[in-house]
Amino acid sequence: MAESANGDHQHTITRPPPTPSPLRFSKFFQANLRILVTGGAGFIGSHLVDKLMENEKHEVIVVDNYFTGSKDNLKRWIGHPRFELIRHDVTEPLLVEVDRIYHLACPASPIFYKYNPVKTIKTNVIGTLNMLGLAKRVGARILLTSTSEVYGDPLEHPQKEEYWGNVNPIGVRSCYDEGKRVAETLMFDYHRQHGIEIRIARIFNTYGPRMNIDDGRVVSNFIAQALRGEHLTVQAPGTQTRSFCYVSDMVDGLIHLMEGDHTGPINIGNPGEFTMMELAETVKELIDPTVEVMIVENTPDDPRQRKPDITKAKELLGWEPKVTLREGLPLMEEDFRQRLGVPKSQNN
Repeated sequence: MAESANGDHQHTITRPPPTPSPLRFSKFFQANLRILVTGGAGFIGSHLVDKLMENEKHEVIVVDNYFTGSKDNLKRWIGHPRFELIRHDVTEPLLVEVDRIYHLACPASPIFYKYNPVKTIKTNVIGTLNMLGLAKRVGARILLTSTSEVYGDPLEHPQKEEYWGNVNPIGVRSCYDEGKRVAETLMFDYHRQHGIEIRIARIFNTYGPRMNIDDGRVVSNFIAQALRGEHLTVQAPGTQTRSFCYVSDMVDGLIHLMEGDHTGPINIGNPGEFTMMELAETVKELIDPTVEVMIVENTPDDPRQRKPDITKAKELLGWEPKVTLREGLPLMEEDFRQRLGVPKSQNN
């Protein structure tokens, strides 16, 4: 029986999940798990799909409306018998039969979520409600990718899961920050009221191949600028810090959480902390030592520091990141070179 933080059982209803299709017991039926990935055509989602598809006992269904995702990220699986791709917006109900739901659908870059803030908060609230309704109907376990943005501009450093955050509820980033906070609330309310199996991952900055090149996020910005021979634009004052987790580590963390026994929320990220200036200098050194670094104006409500406390992930999931920034950046550089058509010799 699920239990709330204070040990209160009174509102929890537990019932066995619906009986699976008789096909499950057929000797011809190969898949152990049918897995739904919302936002599966996106950056992290597509890497997660790659990892899940490597297991021959999994069937994977992706839903995506391609607002920030791309079919190109999934091209190796299109037509595969264990893979299905559906163009669908999670703010509309979805009827599928699945055992696991990885709910990643949401624009995650300020450029995209500020472009359509109402759509962003609808995706976070109505989209999460729809996925929880689906999980309740079919008895699926559901994982929400929440965000370090729930901590806002933190007054605690590094950020532990118990920290409630310092968030502006009416700022330009609120559609994302507060949207994810409401999504977490909904997850726990469905867990307490209906006995839904939930998992909440609080994702910290992630980077790697397939990131949108002009998505406004700092690692992709710096790499694209360096490859184009442009100034690296560091937002003032340049001393603000971030931690960067390579995408393969992030995907492993999400799968560990989904298949583990803990609801979360659990921070998943890399605790290595870098100032924006240090990151710019590292990218410059790796890609093009001749480019210049330029300080530009900052955006409102930009957190001064961000670093996960991953004690829980280590202790409860047995997970910690393996790829260092210096190992991960060249892998991303290679991907960006191909997409931007910049040959290696030009900037070396």
